[in-house]
Amino acid sequence: MTDTMLIKEFRSGVLESAHRGHICIVNDKKQVVYSAGNPHFRTFTRSAAKPLQAIPGIRAGIVDAYDLSQEEIALMVSSHRSEPFHRNTLEHMKEKINLDEDGLVCAPSFPLHEESRTDYIRQQGDKRRLLHNCSGKHMGVLAYSKVKGYDLSSYADPNHPVQQEIKQTISHLGEIDPSDMAAGVDGCGFPVFALPISTMATAFLKLACPDLIEDEETRKAVEVITTAMNKAPEMVGGTGRVDSVLLQDDNIVAKGGFQGVFCLALRKERLGISFKVLDGSDEEWGLIVKSILTQIGYDNAETIQRLTEQFPGEIRNDARTVVGKAESAFILESHA
Repeated sequence: MTDTMLIKEFRSGVLESAHRGHICIVNDKKQVVYSAGNPHFRTFTRSAAKPLQAIPGIRAGIVDAYDLSQEEIALMVSSHRSEPFHRNTLEHMKEKINLDEDGLVCAPSFPLHEESRTDYIRQQGDKRRLLHNCSGKHMGVLAYSKVKGYDLSSYADPNHPVQQEIKQTISHLGEIDPSDMAAGVDGCGFPVFALPISTMATAFLKLACPDLIEDEETRKAVEVITTAMNKAPEMVGGTGRVDSVLLQDDNIVAKGGFQGVFCLALRKERLGISFKVLDGSDEEWGLIVKSILTQIGYDNAETIQRLTEQFPGEIRNDARTVVGKAESAFILESHA
């Protein structure tokens, strides 16, 4: 199946940009109930997989071992922007686990949040591995490796026991054979897998509806992770980020990834949702999610309003003057 138009952008009424992609929505019977484009399009999970990658460590008891707070658990699944509240919590987390920052394989970075980066550089701050947007995930895996007595220097190697357990966990929750999980290397140095977006939607459905998970310890770990995500949504993404806006709604579990992949799930409706913007952009996520929720009749008006306020579809120039608009261009196909 071919891709579909997701978002059109107009400047002074003239079409300037177009963003195509794929959407998949599954129910608790693992059936595709809505789609746009190819509901089984295969792409790398990127950071959308972080809630799944955190399961082995939480399942093994690192929360009690290191007395981790909900904010610190949320940082384990985050793509944080190194805003001051992120940095403060990351520092506490590093101290609790007693980690050598140089042991993180993610590259030294400046904060991604623009204002925070400017202030940090103004204070003559240097690039740090702790400021990489995946540092929370790395510290979580290192914490688990320490608890198990595994080698710390090779924790990002695909053959490391923790990485093997992560692969098995993704396979189990996504209901996909491990041999069908094409592997690559993520931007932060971790293994990353290419999966059908229907598989991602299925895995996220189980994050929102852990009663679908047979294994009790995995189910409990998922509940710990998703509770932290909803209790500390600002830690998962940051100010104005789509996943953090959505996680303010206790009915939603959400996480985005680089190169245009985004996943969410609805607890009450028991739906898993995933989509991929083919050009890799994330600027359109808010409009896409708002259109999806509107089209399926999502009944939490406050969430729709938050999305409208944060992502109004206005295109502004460098002086912040409105010069155009972006609008949703897809209609979900029902498979009921």
